[in-house]
Amino acid sequence: MHELLTRSTTDSYTALIAETSDRLAHRFAEVSQPFSGAARNDLQDLTDRVDLDGGGIGTSAAVAEIDELFLENAVWFHHPSYTAHLNCPVALPAVAAEAVLAAVNTSVDTYDQSTVGTLMEQRLISWTATRIGFAHGDGVFTSGGTQSNLHALFLAREAALAAHGGPRSEALARMTVHATSSSHFSVAKSALLLGLADDAVVIVGDDGEGRMDPRSLEQSLRESRRSGRLPMAVVATAGTTDRGVIDPIDAIADRCEVGGVWLHVDAAYGCGLLVSQRRRHLLAGVERARSVTVDFHKSFFQPVSSSALIVREPRDLAAGAWYADYLNPLDNAEPNQVDKSLQTTRRFDALKLWVSLRALGADRLGELFDATIDLAADVANEVDADDLLELVGRSQLSTVLFRVRPEGTDAATQDALVAGVRRVLFESGRALVAKTVIDDRPCLKLTLLNPTTSLDDVREVLAMVKDAAATLADLESETDAALVGAEPLA
Repeated sequence: MHELLTRSTTDSYTALIAETSDRLAHRFAEVSQPFSGAARNDLQDLTDRVDLDGGGIGTSAAVAEIDELFLENAVWFHHPSYTAHLNCPVALPAVAAEAVLAAVNTSVDTYDQSTVGTLMEQRLISWTATRIGFAHGDGVFTSGGTQSNLHALFLAREAALAAHGGPRSEALARMTVHATSSSHFSVAKSALLLGLADDAVVIVGDDGEGRMDPRSLEQSLRESRRSGRLPMAVVATAGTTDRGVIDPIDAIADRCEVGGVWLHVDAAYGCGLLVSQRRRHLLAGVERARSVTVDFHKSFFQPVSSSALIVREPRDLAAGAWYADYLNPLDNAEPNQVDKSLQTTRRFDALKLWVSLRALGADRLGELFDATIDLAADVANEVDADDLLELVGRSQLSTVLFRVRPEGTDAATQDALVAGVRRVLFESGRALVAKTVIDDRPCLKLTLLNPTTSLDDVREVLAMVKDAAATLADLESETDAALVGAEPLA
């Protein structure tokens, strides 16, 4: 049996890793744009032609196939023209750790499967809790912000049920979750999965820039109670996906404490501020939350997946505990993480953050995140000063929202150009930008999470945006002119 990683295949393992890393290093060094630009139909054909039912072709040939099929057509987040979503280049120490955890294949659900791995994860959870300001906090690593938010709202639901008493079904039908329209989509999805009413998520007004308005929250909570509803949780966002703004957590916590409402802070994006020496104040009040979502695979530059849910009171996690004699019996004194997690089998993703902190230090990770925020501020100034571009608000983090306005175009045409510009750039593979909707109008979005990207790099992307928009606008004008000059149909 030479297919498995065992003591007898270590030489093969060493050669295979060397071959694979050489191919990867070559791709990283030679890639000239963030995407190949291959058409989806062509990629579908390449994928469908692979015979998954046939005999094996050998490991070396399979790795070569990965190179030609996947790496040739991958999306490269490290390329400076990738500016679309909340994806980051990854810290080198974390890549080394990824290789270790994949080879050892540790599962950190129970102590007897992970031993020191469990203790290392718990230490990182404690470290993160301390950074948040929880004196005795606890938590668990998760697959991402969506799972962390679901877990937090599950715990909030169980706490509200325990406080309410009475029939469970009756209480569930009355529960509400209060958040702004800028909160992550997982808030509404979690409400669905948790069996809440269709109208359970109550949208709270904002300040016009996407940040929750504390007075509107106060009114929203009051109206819910007046109508017989049961406020279960308030979700504050420390880094909204689109605008990159941070809700005023301190003032929100004031309103939550008055009525004993669970405050969850979704800091999936803004968690990098926990290690920033220049901007930590933007998270003021986060220590007053009952639970916090952190996504290390965003602003800590970790490979996917690396996220966590942190709670202020360790006892809150007991609401999700479930025991099985074969896994984690009730009388077991070992520190089993499965008692806290929504997952059972779970990768030792904490190892990546551990190695990154030890190799680089927390301050350095904070500097890297600060660099992306500095870049976004510079880019926003560039956009604001460009007559052919329109800046849509200001970010507290690393996003830039804007529209392109070629000469002679009106607002409707500029709105219509958003999707076209994004599509043209994506299909060419030269640059990737995102699109979204702000105040009922579409706009383009740059998400800058690469500390090595320069202002000149982004200027090149903006130039491509303006060129694409001008070309599309000219085509639109020519089409309109042709239609005007055409003879009417009989």
